[in-house]
Amino acid sequence: MGEVADSNSLMTEIETLGARLQKAKASIGRVIFGQEEVVDQVLITFLSGGHVLLVGVPGLGKTKLVQTLGTVMGLEERRVQFTPDLMPADILGSEVLEEGADGKRAFRFLPGPIFCQLLMADEINRASPRTQSALLQAMQEHKVAIGGQVLPLPEPFHVLATQNPIEQEGTYPLPEAQLDRFLLEIEVDYPSAEAERAMLLATTGASEAKATPAMTAQELIAAQQLIRRIPVGEQVVDAIMKLVRGARPSADGLASVRNNLAWGPGPRAAQALMLATRARAVLDGRLSPSLDDVLALAEPVLRHRMALSFAARADGVKLGDVIAELKASLG
Repeated sequence: MGEVADSNSLMTEIETLGARLQKAKASIGRVIFGQEEVVDQVLITFLSGGHVLLVGVPGLGKTKLVQTLGTVMGLEERRVQFTPDLMPADILGSEVLEEGADGKRAFRFLPGPIFCQLLMADEINRASPRTQSALLQAMQEHKVAIGGQVLPLPEPFHVLATQNPIEQEGTYPLPEAQLDRFLLEIEVDYPSAEAERAMLLATTGASEAKATPAMTAQELIAAQQLIRRIPVGEQVVDAIMKLVRGARPSADGLASVRNNLAWGPGPRAAQALMLATRARAVLDGRLSPSLDDVLALAEPVLRHRMALSFAARADGVKLGDVIAELKASLG
């Protein structure tokens, strides 16, 4: 009887969360037009407790999306424009020497913009590797070490970084270790003609629609804990394992992987896929993930955790084609 009660309780919690997420999507949809898949994948990242890398040309509403998400999800958000002269202290904060009323001097810590719940790292690949690495510990451990002390970051803590795929002059490619910290890499494409028309009319009038809060930070933390309790069937677990392990170059793997990849995803990719499939199921109103969820999320989970060899790039091989063959191998 206890197991049945627990199962019914879990189902009720999932259904309640699903309804709340639909309300959040409706609120976002009043401001963001024609990017339903992008919005879904960002919400999946939030529910999974991860960070996201948005890749797209300027002017597609990436900054607006982050501001809207901050409002809808009840998160304190900050934005940092990454530039070549940005220093780690500009993100983390710094200590200043102050003199008190009694004449004594002491250091006081001034927290940087990273002390928030939703940080937008705009054009992250424009900053130097030294500054990029300042985000590493924060993204993985949700804390930063400054001046000999370790300071925790607010909960929840999410980084939404953007990257321009076209203009590569004066940029520093993100190191593999940092790319692996992002749960998903999401490609932001141009909106459809219908969505662009709706956006044009909505944003050039006398007044613009505003997003309204649909969740609180505490509700998001509770949702992240709930996602981890959702059962995953053996078929889905096997598909995740086969997909991730199959993406690593090996003698007994797919020829397209063996011949074209320099390196493949580590175990963190499987962890990301396991959490993301659960989140996608709940967002879609289902109680457990399916093989379709694995296939839908394979590319955003794997794309930034794999690299083509020099020869494959010279031959014009696309990473998406390799991932498509991996997905087809799941049957």
